[in-house]
Amino acid sequence: MEELLCRLPPTSVVIPTLNEAEHIRETIERIAQNAPENILEILIVDGGSTDGTRAIVFEMMKADCRIRLLDNPRRIQSAGINTAVRAANPNSEIIVRVDAHARYRPSFVVDVVREMVRTGADSVVVRLTTAGHTCFQKAIASVSNGVIGTGGARHRMDGGSGYVDHGHHAGFRRTVFVALGGYDERFAANEDAEFDFRLRSAAGKIWLASDLEVTYFPRRSAVSLARQYFRYGWGRGQNFLKHRAGLKLRQIIPVGLVAYVGLLPLATLLAPPAVAALLLVPLGLYLALVTSAAAIAFRRERSRCSIGATVALPVMHLTWGAGFLARIFLAPLEGSVSGNPVSGAERRVR
Repeated sequence: MEELLCRLPPTSVVIPTLNEAEHIRETIERIAQNAPENILEILIVDGGSTDGTRAIVFEMMKADCRIRLLDNPRRIQSAGINTAVRAANPNSEIIVRVDAHARYRPSFVVDVVREMVRTGADSVVVRLTTAGHTCFQKAIASVSNGVIGTGGARHRMDGGSGYVDHGHHAGFRRTVFVALGGYDERFAANEDAEFDFRLRSAAGKIWLASDLEVTYFPRRSAVSLARQYFRYGWGRGQNFLKHRAGLKLRQIIPVGLVAYVGLLPLATLLAPPAVAALLLVPLGLYLALVTSAAAIAFRRERSRCSIGATVALPVMHLTWGAGFLARIFLAPLEGSVSGNPVSGAERRVR
């Protein structure tokens, strides 16, 4: 086994970007420190950045011939990664996905490939930990790494390594990714969970390497956070419509919260005073939960930035739930998204 782990399969690294000038240089530099005999290429697939991202990549290409810049006219990650996989070196056996909006250990790519070889998995996912530079980012981070912020998703908690249903995407066997048709490009978000559903349906194995931690930097404002989580909820709703798979409790709660908040004004107006008062109890409990989460974060981190969690949490919960419900209710007007994008994609991958 040790000899096998020393002979790592050739790998292509894919980094989708859209206005990532703040992070792209550090991301590429960290990835480029991996073993050159293992990494055939580093593919930056850009959705039309206007902030200087492309200029940085062009500059770095002069110093490292493994770096290539590809265009992603559709701008979304699912299309960008599919484009990169199609354009990748034909000798590449493993695809490692890297997000520019995050920080990786210098040995990340080699570590992911080693885990794939060691476990025999078709996909390796990793643990995602949120951190911040600005005060609002720190507020988001203070609750994103716990149960209240993320619902206890295993790849967001320290639950240990093992086979899972879903996680933060890191590596794929190229043959498997291609056989399943890659990401569904109708998905602007949640394409990873949708792919994992098809992978599991085809008897594929997903290994969570919890010790391979990735540090993610969240949005800098409540408005951009709201847009992001609305997209997340929309994508999960699209996934639900396509596969009709049941929701987990952590996904049902924000959907129920949005429905409750939306109906509460009318319900309290029409109900007798005593009943109206009872209808307000869940809202009070939720606000108490949010306040408690912020207080716990403040005591743990001793940072006044944690107070911002009282804004971040409702934004995350309500916009995710609103995005999910919007996708469900608009589906009859837009046509069905059910069905697989590639014929035969449900066949076994082994």
